[in-house]
Amino acid sequence: MNRAGRFTIRFLASGFFTGHIPVAPGTCGTIAAIPLYLLLISTLQGWLYAGAVFAVTLFAIRISGSAEKIYGRKDPPQVVIDEIAGFLLTMTAIPPTAMYIVMGFVLFRLFDILKPQPAGWINSRMRGGSGIVLDDIVAGLYANIVLHFLHRVL
Repeated sequence: MNRAGRFTIRFLASGFFTGHIPVAPGTCGTIAAIPLYLLLISTLQGWLYAGAVFAVTLFAIRISGSAEKIYGRKDPPQVVIDEIAGFLLTMTAIPPTAMYIVMGFVLFRLFDILKPQPAGWINSRMRGGSGIVLDDIVAGLYANIVLHFLHRVL
């Protein structure tokens, strides 16, 4: 792969280089997901938003696998496109208010860090882009379920 191709993969996989911030790259990548979420939710509703999340997830799997080869290590910390996909799933069918965005951010990071099963199994056993992304998708699903519960209660 040429230099421009490697640069493009690093740029996208690292969430526009937010994954290169030396402190808490996953948190920085999740913060980078918020403007993308706001853009998508302002232009796409319902199934179109869900379809976009699915497309981002597939793209994240593909590009994470390529980035893993470029960085030369399993699940490199610079790769945060998985956090972006996970946060977008977290916010699916949730009102786009500041309160829910903050709660979604906190819940997603909590589940991503704790890795409750099957996220922990996915993280330790799956390889390549699927292993990088799918544990974050599970974390996003758990966070989404909690947000839906809180939305009904609040």
